[in-house]
Amino acid sequence: MPPFKLKLHWQILIALVLAILVGLAVGREAGLFGVSFYAIFDFVGKLFLNALKMLIVPLIVSSIIVGVAGLGGSDNLGRLGGKTLGYYATTSLFAILVGLLMVNLIQPGVVNGDPKEIFGFHADVAALEETVGGKDSSDVVAVFLRMIPTNVVEAAAQGQMLGLIFFSLLYGFFISRISESYGRVQRGFFEGMFEIMMRVTDLIMRFAPLGVFALVAKTVADTGLEAFGPLALFFSTVVLALGIHFFVVLPLLLYFVGGVSPLRHYSAMGAALLTAFSTASSSATLPITMECVEKNAGVSNRTTSFVLPLGATVNMDGTALYECVAALFIAQAYGLELTFATQFLVVMLALLTSIGVAGIPAASLVAISIILAAIGLPLEGIGLILAVDRILDMLRTAVNVFSDSCGAVIIARSEGETNVLRPEPSAAHV
Repeated sequence: MPPFKLKLHWQILIALVLAILVGLAVGREAGLFGVSFYAIFDFVGKLFLNALKMLIVPLIVSSIIVGVAGLGGSDNLGRLGGKTLGYYATTSLFAILVGLLMVNLIQPGVVNGDPKEIFGFHADVAALEETVGGKDSSDVVAVFLRMIPTNVVEAAAQGQMLGLIFFSLLYGFFISRISESYGRVQRGFFEGMFEIMMRVTDLIMRFAPLGVFALVAKTVADTGLEAFGPLALFFSTVVLALGIHFFVVLPLLLYFVGGVSPLRHYSAMGAALLTAFSTASSSATLPITMECVEKNAGVSNRTTSFVLPLGATVNMDGTALYECVAALFIAQAYGLELTFATQFLVVMLALLTSIGVAGIPAASLVAISIILAAIGLPLEGIGLILAVDRILDMLRTAVNVFSDSCGAVIIARSEGETNVLRPEPSAAHV
């Protein structure tokens, strides 16, 4: 019998509680053998953040190329492919706009006082205000220019992920356009790379409790418990926004576009939603999602086998929503008021980066780092949300999976399938 092992989210929760107690106890000055505990927390926290940043380029590139190459030839990129990609782009945009509305209404990061003292930030807020607040429509135009880099390797080295995403989309598209012998080799290479990066991500996330402990203990040692009020409000904001998308936006699409009962679909997807919530991985949940959509919702294998694997790679409604709320929350925590142009930039980046997020736990932290860097915010802000990220990861994964399943149902109905979510025959007719 293997030894009892706590689930990762319980490990992180325990680490969070211990970090609060230890941070309050040791403060900034306590230490051992001439080394302060605060310095140790800072060192371990930076190691964890560096490990997350290390994943960005290979994870984004391999994920996008594998997903786009999986579309196959021109037949698959025809009517069914167009409907699928159109649905995914629309629902992701709806999710981002819901998140944008909620974070601007609630403003969880707005506090009275100095952000450096409350959140333990080290960045110069005045310099950030000049960098971030000075963005206008020309910066939105610059985004499109950065989408086509003159040097892909240089773009990757400098963290200009938009150019890398665009290149990866093109690369994956044309893998299916070259001869089968070459295409098979290319697909095999990037599929192997993607599998490797998922394993590396899994390895790094095993150290997440230690990273969370160090980052939270450092913040508490710096500020006491002042940072946890805004953090709780941030958590509530994300949950509320995810709830609106899950219980309002997607059911309305099912009812008015798909012409089916949302309640019946919730019932059909119960096993997949519970699995998605517990694993925080849409990729790991994919086999169960496909089974629920085919057997319970009555969608054909032709539609299911095309729509759902693609959705597990590129359709991340909950993740896109979370990225948007997290980026604006961190900006608010620094005391910055983002212009319309900057917020529009965040929306675009959340839409683009959600395409390249792997369907594995905590992968969205990589995408958030891309957004923060693009709008001029330091990555230390990620440490602020790590304490609640795991629980929110479980919730947004369930939203991701449910959106994929809604897409399969709506597209199946548009293709003329008649057995989708039909009422169960009554006992009198059995």
